[in-house]
Amino acid sequence: MFSTLANAWKIPELRKKLMFTVLMLLIYRLCSVIPVPFIDASQLANYFDSTLSNTILGLYDAMSGSAFSTATVLALGIQPYINASIIIQLLTVALPPLERMAKEEGEAGKKKIERITRYTTVGLGLLLGFAYYTMMRNYATKGLTLITADGFLPAVVIILAFTAGSCFVMWMGEQITEFGIGNGISMILFANIISGLPGMLSRILDMVWWQALIIVIGLAALVVFIIFINDAERRVPVQYAKRVVGRKIMGGQNTNLPIKVAMSGVMPIIFASSICSIPATICAFVPGWTEGNWYKYVWSPNSWVYFVLYVLMIFFFSWFYSTIQYDPVEISNNLKKNGGFIPGFRPGKPTSDFIQKVINKIIVFGAMYLAIVAGLPIVAGNLMSSVQNLAIGGTSIIIIVGVALETVKALEAQMLMRHYKGFLD
Repeated sequence: MFSTLANAWKIPELRKKLMFTVLMLLIYRLCSVIPVPFIDASQLANYFDSTLSNTILGLYDAMSGSAFSTATVLALGIQPYINASIIIQLLTVALPPLERMAKEEGEAGKKKIERITRYTTVGLGLLLGFAYYTMMRNYATKGLTLITADGFLPAVVIILAFTAGSCFVMWMGEQITEFGIGNGISMILFANIISGLPGMLSRILDMVWWQALIIVIGLAALVVFIIFINDAERRVPVQYAKRVVGRKIMGGQNTNLPIKVAMSGVMPIIFASSICSIPATICAFVPGWTEGNWYKYVWSPNSWVYFVLYVLMIFFFSWFYSTIQYDPVEISNNLKKNGGFIPGFRPGKPTSDFIQKVINKIIVFGAMYLAIVAGLPIVAGNLMSSVQNLAIGGTSIIIIVGVALETVKALEAQMLMRHYKGFLD
């Protein structure tokens, strides 16, 4: 990876893209410490660390680079845009007009969907900003004065500041995608998670030496495992029949249909974490609920019941997300139209049934992979209490490794395109 970055730095165009990406990330990190007016950030951060770190809000805080727990301008981070993208993607499958817009109108349809996603992001930013303001205002019943000024004008300023911050992050992500290297949203998530690594390293250094050694070896093995699975794929052989087009004979070649083992990426873990953390979030809002045995042995993120529910939800969302990504009937029809077939299976329903069978097997292996990566930090936390204080999880590791691999591949593709001499040589 470092050699790829060094080689890319030697190319002027790629050097400009790298500098632009780094500059945008630096601006993002600087803006993530700008406080919102009328909020006591220090008191909120202390209450967050003591009570809300194990709830769904802890996941939001990790994805925002600790900006959520200090109520900065970029507290909502990239979450409104990610949620809007997921909602529009699901509606594209469910609503025929959006499906036609995405498939039939080509580039113009994609731009319309992007515009709809931006408007949805603004709406979700307003909704989440209002929810965050309401949450801080309700903490007054617990003796916390998080909002220093009451009234209509301070409420509007706080909500609009959160909304403007989410829109600014969305714009920065699009600028990185267009003028920088890699996917802008992924790069922002990567920067947020990386910002928490120094604190994690300091906690590791404070541990007993054998515990620190186990954690370092475990993290290294987990990274290698993620890299291996990230590139793993099931290749279904496809053969194209020969056909005469004019004076030429087309087709006749053998190829394959690649289906990635990690086809759903990190989305099942994010969905499972969000849903499984809802009971803990509700308990955190009700006085005394986090101190009972029901929370400790069932809804606490460190309980075994939570671990089992977490794994089951990962399997469910892996299946759900794969059904959105892959349509065996559509794949079979496309192969039939292009004169392709899978050896041993007739075109049409037999081919689609075989593809569905292969996808079902891959879903099981992919879900097991996600369950191992997401569940190991929980198991390690139950075996060693010091691990519970580490700000790291399966979602963070997968995002870090995935974004690093995607960035390296993008740089290699750019360098290959610029160094390819063509057929004239």
